[in-house]
Amino acid sequence: MTVAMLGCMPSLNVLPSDARPRERLAANGPRPLSDAELLAVVLGSGAVGLNVIDLAQALLTRRGGLAGLARASLTELRDQPGVGPARAAAILAALEIGRRSVGERPARGQRIGSAADVWMHLRARLSICAVEEFWALALDVRHRLVWEACLARGSLTGVEVHPRDVFRPLIRGGAAAVIFCHNHPSGDPSPSRQDLDLTVRLRDVGDLCGIAVLDHVVVGADGFTSLAQEYWTSGRDPLQSVR
Repeated sequence: MTVAMLGCMPSLNVLPSDARPRERLAANGPRPLSDAELLAVVLGSGAVGLNVIDLAQALLTRRGGLAGLARASLTELRDQPGVGPARAAAILAALEIGRRSVGERPARGQRIGSAADVWMHLRARLSICAVEEFWALALDVRHRLVWEACLARGSLTGVEVHPRDVFRPLIRGGAAAVIFCHNHPSGDPSPSRQDLDLTVRLRDVGDLCGIAVLDHVVVGADGFTSLAQEYWTSGRDPLQSVR
């Protein structure tokens, strides 16, 4: 290849105007854009030897797609080639905006009327979580939210929860009732034997403490399961109905 030919080759980090993701978004809206193109809009520009779309695609490939990107920490993103602190912060901010648009966690004083309310508010956070998290939504006598918190974090396949550790903050925080919620990283919200056994023990302890356990909601990417609807209101024995 001659020097003249090399001089005629376009730069790798320069895209034709009709291929630039910002221009495509402005002309057609965000829906037609690929995942890489949407991420390229957030990144803003490419890196040495890579145009912005190639940089975005490389990042998605390294992280395992959008789901993997959504689980990445600031440090993990910052250390990716071509990203750095500013771009890592922009990516995390964009992902968090997306999660909040899907379902914000309930605000203090909001009434929680059903398991669907819990799913709508917590699914954006819990359905993509890489490990199991156990949450409590503390309610007042009118079932309005007083506070909510993650009480335990576990592994890909389980989380260790002790009733004494669960009810201590509920008693201290003045809860009249509570809804528990945890996620299944596998995506399947079907309750396990351990889930059902734990729920029975939590209800027993709640009765002793005077704090009504209204529900235990299992969240997955494929939906949710309300143990109250599946077992308590139907009269089924949860410990006889396990996977």
